Parts: sequence; C-alpha cells; structure tokens
Amino acid sequence: MGSQQASDAQIRLAELRRQIDHHNRRYHGLDDPEISDAEFDALFDELLALEAQHPGLVAEDSPSRRVGAAARSEFATVAHRSPMLSLDKASDAAELAAWVERCRKGLKGEAANFACEPKIDGVAVSLTYERGQLTLAATRGDGCAGEDVTANVRTIPAVPLRLAGRDLPLRCEVRGEIYMTKAAMEAFNERARRRGEKTLANPRNGAAGSLRQLDPRVTAKRPLAICCYSLGQVEGDWQPATQREALEKLNAWGLETNPEAELAEDLAACQRYVERLAVRRQQLPYEIDGAVFKVNSLEQQRRLGAVTRKPRWAMAYKYPAEETSTRVLEVEFQVGRTGAITPVAKLEPAFVGGVTVSSASLHNMDEIQRLDLRIGDRVMVRRAGDVIPQIASAIPGQRSPDARPVELPKACPACGSPIVAAEEEVVARCSAGAATCPAQRKEGLKHFASRLALDIEGLGDKLIDQLVEKGMVQTPADLFRLQRDALAGLQRMGEKSADNLLEALKSSKRTALARFIYALGIREVGEATAQSLAHHFASIEALREADAEALEAVPEVGPVVAGRVAAWFGDERNGQLLDELREQGVAPESAAANAAKPLAGQTWVLTGTLASLTRSQAKAHLLALGARVVGSVSAKTSQVVAGPRAGSKLAQAEKLGLGIMDEVGFLKLLEEQGLALENAQD
Repeated sequence: MGSQQASDAQIRLAELRRQIDHHNRRYHGLDDPEISDAEFDALFDELLALEAQHPGLVAEDSPSRRVGAAARSEFATVAHRSPMLSLDKASDAAELAAWVERCRKGLKGEAANFACEPKIDGVAVSLTYERGQLTLAATRGDGCAGEDVTANVRTIPAVPLRLAGRDLPLRCEVRGEIYMTKAAMEAFNERARRRGEKTLANPRNGAAGSLRQLDPRVTAKRPLAICCYSLGQVEGDWQPATQREALEKLNAWGLETNPEAELAEDLAACQRYVERLAVRRQQLPYEIDGAVFKVNSLEQQRRLGAVTRKPRWAMAYKYPAEETSTRVLEVEFQVGRTGAITPVAKLEPAFVGGVTVSSASLHNMDEIQRLDLRIGDRVMVRRAGDVIPQIASAIPGQRSPDARPVELPKACPACGSPIVAAEEEVVARCSAGAATCPAQRKEGLKHFASRLALDIEGLGDKLIDQLVEKGMVQTPADLFRLQRDALAGLQRMGEKSADNLLEALKSSKRTALARFIYALGIREVGEATAQSLAHHFASIEALREADAEALEAVPEVGPVVAGRVAAWFGDERNGQLLDELREQGVAPESAAANAAKPLAGQTWVLTGTLASLTRSQAKAHLLALGARVVGSVSAKTSQVVAGPRAGSKLAQAEKLGLGIMDEVGFLKLLEEQGLALENAQD
C-alpha cells in the first residue's frame, strides 16, 4: 500500500467517523436527523469498505465497533475508582421531609437546593473516558466492583465512543442507566412473537439481559438507550460545582441526560415534583419506579458524606410497586377485531401499581408455553401503564398438585367457528369474519371509533356492545344511520346523550386520510403505516386502485403489508363498505388538501391547563389547521402552547429555544384563522 494511498484513506476514515458520530448524535440524542436513513447507510457502508481495505487504520472509537465483537466466555471484574453507592429510600411525604431535615441539620442549617429527576428502571453502569475516548464500561455490581461490559456498551448508538467538544478532561467517569423504552420493548416483543422467539418480560429485565449477553452481536440487536445522571471522578483542571452543572457538561459532551430533570428550591418544591411526575408517569416513554433527589451543591454533598454505603445527600422516592404475586384462577379466550384468539389469565385480585387487578394478557399459546404456565400456578404480575397487566413469570417451586395445562379451544368462543393457526404465525384465529363473528364485529367498531382513528366521542365500548347485540349496527357505515329515538331508548342513554353522539358522528365525517385508513382496521396497518399510505397516495380512491407492486413502493411497506392491504381493498365486501361510508358523507381529507393548511408540516405540543378550551378541543383546532399534535417536546417541535401549571415540557421548550405561546396568543391565532369557540368550556 502506497504512503499516499494510506494517507488519503486515513483522512477519509477520520472524516467518515466524524460525520457518522455527528449524525448519530442528531438522530439518537436530539431526535433531529439532518440526513435520510439511506444517506446515513451510504456513509456507514463506505466506512466499512475502507476499513476492510485498511484494517491497520481501524480506530478504537470507530462507529463500526458498534456491530459487536465475537462472543466472550465470561466478563472480567472491574474495580470502581469510587464506589457506586445505592440510595436510601422514601415512600411517602413524611419520609422525604425527614431526609430534607437531616440534610439541613448535617449542613448546620445552611440553605440547600435539590436536583430532581425520574428514577428510570434500568441497569446502572459506569463509563470511563480518557481524553474523550470510551475505554471502559462496567456494571454496578456490588458497588465496589462490577463486570466489564465495554464490548456490549460499544454497540449502543446512544453511547458516544468519543465525547464531543474541546477541553475534555484527561479522564472522567460517567454514571448512568441503561434502559429500554416501552415502545422499543413492545416492538421487539412483537417481532419475537411473530418468529416464535422468546419475548422480554419487562423493560428492566430486557435491558439487564441484553447488557450481559456474552455475544455483543446479540446486544447490538437490542433496542438499548442510556440516561446519564452523574459524574464520578474527573481528572483535569475543570471540576463541576453542582449536580446541575455536571449534567449540563455531560449534555455538551454528547451524553444523554434526562430532560425531565429540574431544580427544587425547598421541600415543598420537591413534593410538587413527586406529584407532577406521578401524574405524568404513564406518559413517559420509559418506565420509572420513582424520583431521585440530590443536594445540588457538590461541596455540600462532600460535607454530608455517606453512611453504610449510602450517601446522605441523595434519596430515592419510590412509587407503589408495579409487580406483585398472585394466583391464576382460570384462562379465558378473547376474540380480537382480526379474529386473533388471545388467552387472558383470570387472577386472584392483587394490588399492583396503585390499582387492584384481576386479569392479565397472555398474548398467545407460545407465550403460555414460554412461561410454562398452568391454571392454579402462582405468578408474578407486572402492571406497566394503563393497559391490562402482564404475567412476568411463573414462580418456581410453588405449583400446586392440582394445577392443570391451558388448552386452546377448538371453536371460537364468540361464534363457534373453527379456530385455525397458520404455520407462519404464532397467533390462532377464528376462521369466520366480522359478518359472522359478533366479537370481531364489536372489536372492529371499537377500533373504528378509537382515539387514533375517527375519535368518535361518546361511542364507548359498552355502547358498541349494546348496538351490536341489539342488531342496530353491523358495519361502521351503520353508525352513521343511527336515529335519535333508537339511541335514546338504549340503557344509560337518553335524549341528551343521543344528541351528543349524533353530533360527534357528524363531526367525525370530516377526518384526515391517515386516520381513516387506520380506522379501517387492516391487518399490519398501524398508525405509522397509515400515515405513509396517506402521504403516498393522497386519496382513498388512489389507494383502492393500487396493486401489491404499487404498495411496495411506499416507504416502510414490505411484501407482507402490501399483500394485506391489497387483499383488503380487493375484497368485494370492503369495497361495498367504502361506498356506503361515502354515501353517508364520510369524506377523508386528502394529504394534498391538508398540505395547503396554514400549519401544515408543523409539530405542536400542548401543556398546562387552558381556561377557555379542553385539551381535546385545542387539539382538534390544531388538527383542523393542519398541525401535527404530539405529547413530548423535542428539537422538531414547532410551537408549544403553555397554560398555567405547565411543567417540564415548558422547561424543555425554553431550554431548546422553541416558540412558546400562551392561551391569549393561541386564542388570537384561532380567531385569525376563523375558528369559532362555541364548544369552549363554560
């Protein structure tokens, strides 16, 4: 290899590493990519090709190292330069107040403020950077020594292999939490179920198991993220003065920190943070089991010190447990809108995550086999969010002698049709369609009226059950034929409720094309795929005419989804349904029409409480103007509408320098766009 060729390759490799690190940071850290996935892949492919040609030029911090090295037989033990202490715990306001008082006494009455952040339910790790380059990653272990998981951590895109910026310390230790988001774990499990592979029990176990894989190539396939929460030892001229300053520096270096972190001036502010976080807990993209409070001043932390391997200057406030044990009394089988037969465990009532639960989803028969579950077993039940709880595991050694196996029924429990299971699927299904099976009919109508679909207010599950059982509704088109007198005569209905529902049905006729496509309930077509189809075809008529080949030209639509969509629109009964919906005035708005609206292409966030409008009404007005309304603030957010009691979203918007509008400004915008407020709150 000539010296000039080697020099050119070295320069190009350095530039490729710089670009890829930059774009990884934009994508994983800021949620604000500057290039397409295809452009990123081209850069990465060029890097791999050059490194293959010049193996002697492969750098330790090359992004190619993220794909995972060969499997290891064991993990080496790593001694922490300073102990990774565990935290004392509080479970109520009195215990939190007692800790604040202990801090005050330990500081001899000196004032202190407190850094607050969510306690993410993951796995604690220590990252060591030398002159900005990642050289070591270790688990917490027993606090004094952990396992060397450097090869695995290198595969996590959110962990920078080299820190950003200049004036980096000679050596620094960063501590954080490796975790999985709820959505990432669910997507991983869904893929695993389709392949008949083992699923992950919960995000924390998923993160822990993924991090400790002996083969880093397995870790590389797991959707892991990191949230850094403190600096350990720092060697160099710069030393942080406060916890807040340390987090800001971590962020500047390209390390992920929590945007929900806040500074509390006193105990009352700490208690308000606990309350706000409890309200928002289920909306967070990751699982938390509480909040962490730290004395903000690092000098005050040193003065307070630690006792029995727990710092006096920090406290973990724990929310009620979201996992408990109970017994499986029976397993029933439910029928979904696509005919999927889902086993549901009926449990001895147990208190978990703040509520009493008596049932838990089991997904499919493969999941029952994976759990080795029998009726009568004692199990661990986990509640994550507002969904039906799930069984995490059967408890070994506590199986009763009379426990019996779970058997899949041969006939649909709703209509008696045979149950079939395709070879390529793990899900068993009712062989009949919605026209025959009342359970599928009900679930399809519930999906059609749901929040992400036509969002028909007042059309709840129990009302749909009544409408189907009384023969008043067979298809979604029948909803728009309902009459006032017939509705008013139903249980728990009346003239006022009937009028409200008819008005909601009328309003839902004008809907976005993506919502309408999603509402149809086509197998494999979720919200994101519906958006892609709407943008590509722009009208329901064009989508109806598309064949499988045309559908595969849509981004993110593969052969399986294309086949499902083509088959759905090719079914004569579905064509009749679309014609009937059109006759009833249901007119999905084309993407082209939406693009002409004043807020088209903009992403808005609503936070706080508005006096003049409900959150739903404000969102409806923004959607009418073409905006996309989301629940979290990021660099992609165009505008934030902030009412009184706006919390962390407002703080994050201010930190990112986003546009912020108060209620007066928002109402003025609506007035300028000719949107009346006749439905405003009294």
